[in-house]
Amino acid sequence: MDLETARGRLSRLKEEIHRHNYAYHVLDQPLISDAEFDRMMAELLQLEAQFPDLVTDDSPSRRVGGTPISFFREVRHLEPMLSLDNLFTEEAFAEFYRRVQRTLGRQEEITFVGEPKIDGLAVSLYYEEGIFQRGATRGDGFTGEDITHNLLTIGSLPLQLSESISGEFRGEAFISKQDFLALNRVRESLGLTTFANPRNAAAGSLRQLDPKVAAERPLDLFVYALSRVSGGKASSTQWEALQYLGQLNFKVNPEARKVHGLEGGLAYCRQLAEQRHHLAYEIDGAVLKVNDFADQRQLGFTGRAPRWAVAFKFSSEEAETVVRDIIVNVGRTGAITPVAQLEPVLLAGSVVQRASLHTEDVLRDKDVRIGDTVIIHKAGDVIPEVIQVRKDRRDGNQLLFSMPQWCPSCQKPVLRLPGEAVLRCMNPACPAQLVERIVHFASRRGMDITGLGEAIALLLFQSSLVRDVGDLYYLRKEDLVPLERLGEKSAENLLAELEKSKQNPLHKLLYALGIRFVGERTARLLASRLPHLDAVIQASPQELERMEEIGPKISTSIVEFFKQPETIRVVEKLEKAGVNFDAAEKFQAAGQPGRFTGKTFVLTGSLENFSREEAKNVIEARGGKVVSSISKKTDYLLTGNNPGSKLDKARELGITMIAEEELSAWLMEGT
Repeated sequence: MDLETARGRLSRLKEEIHRHNYAYHVLDQPLISDAEFDRMMAELLQLEAQFPDLVTDDSPSRRVGGTPISFFREVRHLEPMLSLDNLFTEEAFAEFYRRVQRTLGRQEEITFVGEPKIDGLAVSLYYEEGIFQRGATRGDGFTGEDITHNLLTIGSLPLQLSESISGEFRGEAFISKQDFLALNRVRESLGLTTFANPRNAAAGSLRQLDPKVAAERPLDLFVYALSRVSGGKASSTQWEALQYLGQLNFKVNPEARKVHGLEGGLAYCRQLAEQRHHLAYEIDGAVLKVNDFADQRQLGFTGRAPRWAVAFKFSSEEAETVVRDIIVNVGRTGAITPVAQLEPVLLAGSVVQRASLHTEDVLRDKDVRIGDTVIIHKAGDVIPEVIQVRKDRRDGNQLLFSMPQWCPSCQKPVLRLPGEAVLRCMNPACPAQLVERIVHFASRRGMDITGLGEAIALLLFQSSLVRDVGDLYYLRKEDLVPLERLGEKSAENLLAELEKSKQNPLHKLLYALGIRFVGERTARLLASRLPHLDAVIQASPQELERMEEIGPKISTSIVEFFKQPETIRVVEKLEKAGVNFDAAEKFQAAGQPGRFTGKTFVLTGSLENFSREEAKNVIEARGGKVVSSISKKTDYLLTGNNPGSKLDKARELGITMIAEEELSAWLMEGT
């Protein structure tokens, strides 16, 4: 292909990919399959590699996780990103409303724009002639941190606007409740610490030095303001500005409303408070802004906040209840998790009857006993969690709970492996694990079988139709229709989804099989180097460890997995059913270094979620090196509680310091 032909093809590909990104991430109306989209991206990347001079700033290839940065650069905002004053009562809002009227010298109703106050991370976005250039955090309001490399991974962020305008835009990055739960399930299955709430997950994802971490996190973005924009259409009100942002291809919150007067503002807050638990994302209040920009200019600012906008904060909900019992759940990887069974209590819009106690250590540290009165809340408005035991309510009848020595599902012995925080059932034929494996196999990152969730998986297992994931491809319509919850149409849809999933590329199958320590990225890496399942099965530990990012821990897990008789039977069933074993989609991993390859770490202080040995192992398993003393050759100082003199030495030498939470976030790559 000559240069001009390539230029024309790249132009058409970019236009099509931008259009499909917008349809998928903003409109939630995909026009083509994931496989078709991936093929277009692969062609674009191949052409850009062949003709590097044709790469432009609006290329979708910028979304692919690039090279890690060594530190965050400062970005000065064109206009300050100020905080909002918080109000907690309707009386306080009424006073704010009267103050606005007095300042404007008006008796008539004031018009506001109400928007959900998403509990995420505020960001500023800079565009030049319609092309995204950089983005930053709020920081201190005047200067933020450059997080362009991470923002580029967000699918709903337009790289090219519909008009050639320049300036700064403001938005909120977040992770939806559903994606947050899925993210934590992945982390739990990998033995990693889970995030406390969606906000922490979003903030931690955007403050990564390596964009590949952010690329694997389900980040989303709403944009709500323009700042110092030149070119394009002028807006005289906040409502007009929101409509215009949507026309520019930004994702704008559909729950925004134009409301009139004191009662209109209060009614919006009440409605949103009732609706909050049904929204896809977490909110902690409502934002109300005076609609007219001329009025906003007249009202002005205090030293820290605008006088024309407030945040009406919703109260955090807690509830008191009683622990009826403590049971244990068995997860896909055999992890044994203690769960408190509670007296039913209404909390944050739903009746809560169970709360996870996470691990044996958490259960012991919180000293939760059967019969205890406890205070619970929903972490991130999502996960019921015991936050306090009312020990003053104890009457001597409370019972201590001990973790079982035998799996409650299969009655096999359970073990706590060295360096792990959880007990595990090691029996690969454990029924509880089998149901979870079916759910994982059908997940979106796996074989993407729509309609095969936990309830249907359990139904198929209990009816003896499915004993392992290989059996899924031998289901018949006459088997499914008689089952409760499955009518004729649902059965047809499930069978169609199963048939479609047979065409998935190898990396999705490898992830779906649920090999311990093999996340999505490692699955792609394996498929790129060993482009048929037989090659993966036959690979020796030494062959696997020659690949970037794969160490002894992962290679041993892969080899041992494919040695299991249960695995061999599943693979035979899948092959006979016609499931694709080829890497139909190539993942270009050449030149992609391991997470910590070539990096030297020093540890200081006491770690909460890792032992020193665990931290050392996870770093070395990803190609890094842990040494005992600080020098100019040190890349990172991992700091725990009560760090010693190494902290001062690191500061003197300008060594990058990371907290334990940041290390945990980096490990999300699944390796």
